[in-house]
Amino acid sequence: MQSHEVRVHPSKSPLKREDQLAWKIAAVAADKVAVEKDVAAMIINRIIDNAAVAIAAINRRPVISARTMALGHPRRDGATVFGLPAGRRVSPEWAAWANGTAVRELDMHDTFLAADYSHPGDNIPPILAVAQAKGRSGRDLIRAIATGYEIQIDLVRAICLHEWKKDHIAHLCPAQAAGIGTLLRLPAEVIYQAVQQAVHVSFTTRQSRKGEISSWKAYAPAHAGKLAIEAVDRAMRGEGAPSPIYEGEDSVIAWMLAGPDAVYHVPLPAPGEPKRAIMDSFTKEHSAEYQSQALIDLAFRLREKIGDLSRVQRIVIHTSHHTHYVIGTGANDPQKMDPKASRETLDHSIMYIFAVALEDGRWHHVESYTPQRAGRAETVALWHKIETREDPEWTRRYHSTDPKEKAFGGRVEVTLADGTVITDELAVANAHPLGAKPFGRADYIRKFETLTEGIITRAAASRFLEAVQSLSSLRAEDLHLLNVALPAGRLVDGKPGIF
Repeated sequence: MQSHEVRVHPSKSPLKREDQLAWKIAAVAADKVAVEKDVAAMIINRIIDNAAVAIAAINRRPVISARTMALGHPRRDGATVFGLPAGRRVSPEWAAWANGTAVRELDMHDTFLAADYSHPGDNIPPILAVAQAKGRSGRDLIRAIATGYEIQIDLVRAICLHEWKKDHIAHLCPAQAAGIGTLLRLPAEVIYQAVQQAVHVSFTTRQSRKGEISSWKAYAPAHAGKLAIEAVDRAMRGEGAPSPIYEGEDSVIAWMLAGPDAVYHVPLPAPGEPKRAIMDSFTKEHSAEYQSQALIDLAFRLREKIGDLSRVQRIVIHTSHHTHYVIGTGANDPQKMDPKASRETLDHSIMYIFAVALEDGRWHHVESYTPQRAGRAETVALWHKIETREDPEWTRRYHSTDPKEKAFGGRVEVTLADGTVITDELAVANAHPLGAKPFGRADYIRKFETLTEGIITRAAASRFLEAVQSLSSLRAEDLHLLNVALPAGRLVDGKPGIF
């Protein structure tokens, strides 16, 4: 990996293109380096993962709305939409919108956390949509997805967005554009313009993940994918972009991030170096914010030690800065303690999540979030006894570059009514690559079968799993097999709108 210094340059001293971050991203995307076998295998895992969570969410309201909007843009040679027959196609940017929303809705696909946070599996829907519409093969798709993961994860390693109250899609959209550039074998000049356009249009605020969290949390990465496809389309037609988008005097760094004196160091693969960033990401076993994954597993373990939960007087979760301020009591969001809060808010409340995991000893992507479940009197009472505190050591481990000590969990102290204190800790989730039960291909397939059971037919599940596991040999005309359709009559229709 090469580290690239990125800083603001005044207009009177213009920065050469080859010294700009967007150009360096484009050069990585245009590099025809081969994808290594373990990376290709992990890409297949994540396509399975995305399909699992998308089908599980297929008839949830935000997904229904996104799908209905996409159907307003039919195109014979377009892309497939989750849930619909493969013969029913839409324009690729709208397929990216519908499929991206379905993938994101349950907050249950993959994650990477460093200087900022991300769900790099969000790269797959727009890249796949363009691959289907433009007649690319499974091998082309693998190369493109490897690029998308690489660029987003490398940006997340180096540039913090949430510190400046910007949403994480600002790193996702340029990664999606870069991945599409790889897919279409575009020259670096075209990818450079597309990346800059993608950055320019995708900076939004973190209000989408604070307060009363709405369905926009699911729409945001899908919107990024739609924007990325449109950016590449414009660049292919010869249109330029605001430049330099990262380093300019009025750039995103100067005015939306750390300011004109900021210096970032962004790692990117050297020319000819394989793109391996996907191997540093990890999926979710439980449908909730990633920082809750280890703590859910810890709650399962602690409930056996506690026994009667009515004896609990107080629970303190000592954890990282990010966990405390994003999903903990440090967020100062009363909605995170409100039993009438939306699902999108509850899956970002570690206090709620920990209470339910303690009580139930299981986590379910639907049942753990129902209004009836959230409103139980004993649950609310336990929930309101839980608080988080930032612990400098857990914050240090959260930001550690050493995979063996990097941690996303915490230490929990449970004080009982008689003064007894029960303490336990867990650094990473069981499903994490370094966890007690790391996810492998069989686990991804099991997750797919569990989440899609009763929604699709066994034949449809088998067809998809057979096709995706043969991805490297899939011809362009077979890429529709990566779609998963429901039996006729099982999809819910959406409300009418403009489209």
